[in-house]
Amino acid sequence: MKTISPEQLVNMHEHDDANIRIELAYAFEDNYLFGERIYRPNAQLFIYEDLAKIVLKVAGIAKQQGYKLVVYDSLRTSDAQARMLETQNVKDNPQWLEEPRLLSPPGKGAHPRGMAVDCSLETLSGELLDMGTVFDYLAEDASAAANAAHREHPHLSAEVRANRKILDDAFEKAAEEFGIALFPLPQEWWDFRLPPDFTDQFAPLSDADLPDHMKMCS
Repeated sequence: MKTISPEQLVNMHEHDDANIRIELAYAFEDNYLFGERIYRPNAQLFIYEDLAKIVLKVAGIAKQQGYKLVVYDSLRTSDAQARMLETQNVKDNPQWLEEPRLLSPPGKGAHPRGMAVDCSLETLSGELLDMGTVFDYLAEDASAAANAAHREHPHLSAEVRANRKILDDAFEKAAEEFGIALFPLPQEWWDFRLPPDFTDQFAPLSDADLPDHMKMCS
């Protein structure tokens, strides 16, 4: 299995001019899903280099259309995933861990490789676009029919569909420009990632694999 070096992870805080507002959700105690802080307070946002190119391009496309990209999460080490499973909210909702799982076990998925990004759009004056649900909304039933966060949910307003399309189209255009395959996660309108056949070639990252300034939890 291939390893990801710290040099392959882009620190998005170093791109102050990129029309991106970073809101690293799990570095705050009041995050919507867990209600507990998962990351250390000074954690920073890192994205695998190929996906980072796409994200920066999307931010530029968004600016041309009068929007700003909001990024909530990307690299989520296996340590962070383990902490998530220990939160009270997860213990109170064991169905989130049943198949089809809504939360990945430690080391699984694209996030512990920095190969998924969670994001939304806001106006240049700071008003979030209506995407139908908040970021990190988890339905008890992840199917398209029951899950309002699903990309194919049948009961979305015209405004929500249009807003999601702005974000989807920007990611599609950016990925095509770089010739990089992209996999928008069906169950979550905010999640854009590299395809599993690519991400599965790489070992997940833990805090122990990273220098001190890049650690997410410890």
